[in-house]
Amino acid sequence: MGPRIGPVGEEPQMPDKDTKATMDTEDTPGGKASPESQDSQPSVFHSIKFFVLCHSLLQLAQLMISGYLKSSISTVEKRFGLSSQTSGLLAAFNEVGNTALIVFVSYFGSRVHRPRLIGCGAILVALAGLLMTLPHFLSEPYRYEHTGPVDVPQDFKASLCLPTTSAPTPAPAPSNGSCSSSAETQHLAMVGIMFAAQTLLGVGGVPIQPFGISYIDDFAHNNNSPLYLGILFAATMMGPGMAYALGGLMLRLYVDIDRMPEGGISLTSKDPRWVGAWWLGFLISAGTVALAATPYFFFPREMPKEKHELHFRRRVLAVVSKDEDSCSEQSPGEFPEKQGPAQIAPDLTVIQFIKVFPRVLLRTLRHPIFLLVVLSQVCMSSMVAGMATFLPKFLERQFSVTASYANMLLGCLSIPSAIMGIMVGGVLVKRLHLGPTRCSALCLLGALFCLLLSLPLFFMGCPTHQIAGITHQPGTQRGLELFPGCMEPCSCPSDGFNPVCDPSTHVEYLTPCHAGCTHRMVQEAVDESQVFYTNCSCVTGGGPVQAGSCDSACSHLVLPFMLLVSLGAAMACVTHTPSFMLILRGVKKEDKTLAVGIQFMLLRVLAWMPSPVIHGSAIDTTCVHWAWSCGRRAVCRYYDHDLLRNRFIGLQFFFKTGSLASFALIWAILRQQDKEEGTKVTCSGTQQQLLVSGPEKKPEESRV
Repeated sequence: MGPRIGPVGEEPQMPDKDTKATMDTEDTPGGKASPESQDSQPSVFHSIKFFVLCHSLLQLAQLMISGYLKSSISTVEKRFGLSSQTSGLLAAFNEVGNTALIVFVSYFGSRVHRPRLIGCGAILVALAGLLMTLPHFLSEPYRYEHTGPVDVPQDFKASLCLPTTSAPTPAPAPSNGSCSSSAETQHLAMVGIMFAAQTLLGVGGVPIQPFGISYIDDFAHNNNSPLYLGILFAATMMGPGMAYALGGLMLRLYVDIDRMPEGGISLTSKDPRWVGAWWLGFLISAGTVALAATPYFFFPREMPKEKHELHFRRRVLAVVSKDEDSCSEQSPGEFPEKQGPAQIAPDLTVIQFIKVFPRVLLRTLRHPIFLLVVLSQVCMSSMVAGMATFLPKFLERQFSVTASYANMLLGCLSIPSAIMGIMVGGVLVKRLHLGPTRCSALCLLGALFCLLLSLPLFFMGCPTHQIAGITHQPGTQRGLELFPGCMEPCSCPSDGFNPVCDPSTHVEYLTPCHAGCTHRMVQEAVDESQVFYTNCSCVTGGGPVQAGSCDSACSHLVLPFMLLVSLGAAMACVTHTPSFMLILRGVKKEDKTLAVGIQFMLLRVLAWMPSPVIHGSAIDTTCVHWAWSCGRRAVCRYYDHDLLRNRFIGLQFFFKTGSLASFALIWAILRQQDKEEGTKVTCSGTQQQLLVSGPEKKPEESRV
């Protein structure tokens, strides 16, 4: 016989006084009786309320460190030369470790010391956060005026138009298609460290939520358990919002704030070359998780039920003892119907459970309502995963706002709206006492309004401003020289990126050299100095041109855009609770736990893992100018704004349409089932009337 399997939420038997005193004595170091057994003041670590407080803080910190990478995804791309596809894979990689080990958590159940295992998992999460910061300390300082692998001084003369004869030898500026093997090895090592950190982050988060929920449910009063879990989920939902707020604060600081050059930097946060202190947020989040993990090593393996539970259990046991005789009189055929693999799991060995599991799995997957609900949630989760990962970057590129401002908008508008939507959906289900059919109708309405609110987003955006030599200029033919001929006498670096803008024509140039500028001037101001370039042969009148990208003409649309996105997120989240109720009420009672586990597994595998990669790949297809490093495409410098908007919003629209179609099918099936049940009731009533009236009519018919 193998080890017995127990469900995660299995409620332990309430020990009597003697057993309780013995248990406290065994759990106390040295075998001495605990303070509680000596009728002294009980320890705070024996309070389930204190556990709920600690677990709320821990899950909030865990989701904050998990969501922080999404808030700084564009910054990490610029710092390490990653494409959106690679950064999307990096953001989704924590789901790999989590999905691979979640099955073992369900297997262990309550047979382990759950608080200590939660604490160990949280320590792994904190170590993963520290590991994410390691590439910053191992890599060279950020060189914002040169994208090549060779370490060159950040001298402004490198960006000016210098005659070919007076230009320095091109030896220190090799082709972007080649680099030393050590530089490429270092780049791969930095990226590999981040992927390993994301995997460790997923592994560490495996025991935190399921063990915490089961621990609360086991030792809380039955009437208090829903309240505690509600407080836990409410605090947990604040984690992503705090992650974006933290990202908004950290990205205002320069990436090398710990090793600033002697002369300072000439960048502002509005400059497209600006890279914020992305690593500092991971340090803060890791420290928060480590602090929140400390109390878990002092919680007991088991704690007594809340005091109200003692009286409640006495009444229940009294009622049960009185009804034992009546329970024993029930028919033999009724008991097996209430028993299923989920209930008899404690009596099964590992081999027996493996034999039973496929049958229950197939029975659950053959349920049409279950499959359609999971499909709708996969579509909705894919939409949420893609938006959470790349919406800040989309706002940066589409409306020319800073990364800090984009994160603040997402953390202050979209996340609170999503929380409000979940709460409204739960209140509607509870207050209106919605059944399965009405729950499906509520989901259908939420998905419909979410889809309708996304239609105006296709038309709210900024067109791509003109970039000399990259974007197509009206009235000219495609396929001409890459840059205007006016800069041919200059020895411009092929991998340089120091954009300047001609305010008169609203044309942007990659560097002052590409604009033909030969002089640089700094205009001092009270708050910050402005850099101008003059004597530019490619600019009408010779300039001056201002350093930095051209300002967007429609940046004011970012707030209406985010309001529509937030309203759509609220409508989508209204479907969260009713769709969950459709699963709970749509499968057999003994299969509910397994159905919920399968649901979350499918959501991770089909939505949260592939969706960021899909959205990143779609964004990469809209790039019009790539930076190259070591012969490979690095980060994208410029996007086609119209194409970016249509493909990003179009991908969101596709997933919303799939969710709407799934909910429509669910509503149609449930409505048809209600009609069939009504017809059966009517037919059974008619048959009973015929059976009653039949014997009375027979003599009349015989007489006829």
